[in-house]
Amino acid sequence: MPRTHKRHDRSDIFIHWFNAACWLLLLLTGVGLIQNPAIDPFGSGYPQALRSLVGGGAALLALHEGIGVLWILGFVFYLIVNFKGARFFLAEIFSVSPARDMAWMVRKMVLMTLGPKALKGVGMDPELPDQGYYNMGQKAFAQASVVGGVVIAATGVIMLLSDRTFGADSTGLVGWAVTLHFIAVGLVFAGLLVHIYMAAISPEERPGFKSMFTGVVPDGYAKHHHRLWWEKIRNDGE
Repeated sequence: MPRTHKRHDRSDIFIHWFNAACWLLLLLTGVGLIQNPAIDPFGSGYPQALRSLVGGGAALLALHEGIGVLWILGFVFYLIVNFKGARFFLAEIFSVSPARDMAWMVRKMVLMTLGPKALKGVGMDPELPDQGYYNMGQKAFAQASVVGGVVIAATGVIMLLSDRTFGADSTGLVGWAVTLHFIAVGLVFAGLLVHIYMAAISPEERPGFKSMFTGVVPDGYAKHHHRLWWEKIRNDGE
């Protein structure tokens, strides 16, 4: 039987798919709350159809807010259950080696768009620098997701409370919250599209995607894609 290495425990797998499900539902309900043809990505009929389905605009807003609160509580629960794992995750994604990781990012983008000949043409080695537990592409998306997620959650809470506890003097704060909420959602969603392609569609990353169900990755995948981590677990033990 091929050798494998543990990549994620059950709480990591849970929070990943819980986050994905909440994001999908929040995006669908959030877009349904927009009634502006100039910025309506699903067409003008979508908001009306969704409002009719759930019983009106007020019900749709309440549903969106409820999912948002559940999303935040899910992460609070994860932090309680696996704070050590969350701390490890944050330490890894914000640990960046400018020389190694930036070189990986540049070469990876060129390889994906122009191929290895383009790198060789400018005297660059097409071989990607060794990476640790996460490669720089994963780190970049995770960094954006963490920062963006905090902004989305904080601004969402402000908007949730705006109709309940805030007075007229808080109009400026709420206005900024709405603006930052939309910007953060847009930026994280853009990164999410790349993440989905790289994790679920790109053949070479398929073992990493499967690990979000099984919790383990093959030895060969770990050695090729995360060699620094692979060497560490070989020397220190699993």
